[in-house]
Amino acid sequence: MQDTETDQDGLPDLLCGFEDPVAFRELLTKVGDKWSIFVLLALSMLPRKRARFSELNRAIPAISERMLALTLRQAERDGLVTREVFAEVPPRVEYELTAMGKSLLPALQGLVDWVADNSSRVTVAREAFDAH
Repeated sequence: MQDTETDQDGLPDLLCGFEDPVAFRELLTKVGDKWSIFVLLALSMLPRKRARFSELNRAIPAISERMLALTLRQAERDGLVTREVFAEVPPRVEYELTAMGKSLLPALQGLVDWVADNSSRVTVAREAFDAH
């Protein structure tokens, strides 16, 4: 059996030798949360591939304005989304995926496809588990 190194929390380092496991986990948590996935996919699917805040808010069911604002701000900070402010009255702001944000889409689509393919099986497994 191979020795598994542990990180600073004493947990096994299972991140393929990533040099900063904490940063790895933090970024994975950010890009993998449900609202980030919805925002990035919505931006990729909207007709112009860019959108105003209100368009995104309508395109993503059940997201609050506050959560959308926080998610967009974090995606911009992480370099996944750009925010362009137009000098108009009232001000117009549009969001668009960056090249790095676009590079994440195949992985997100794979996750969405997996959920679509397996959601009924997960429901059956949950029902079987809950029946015990």
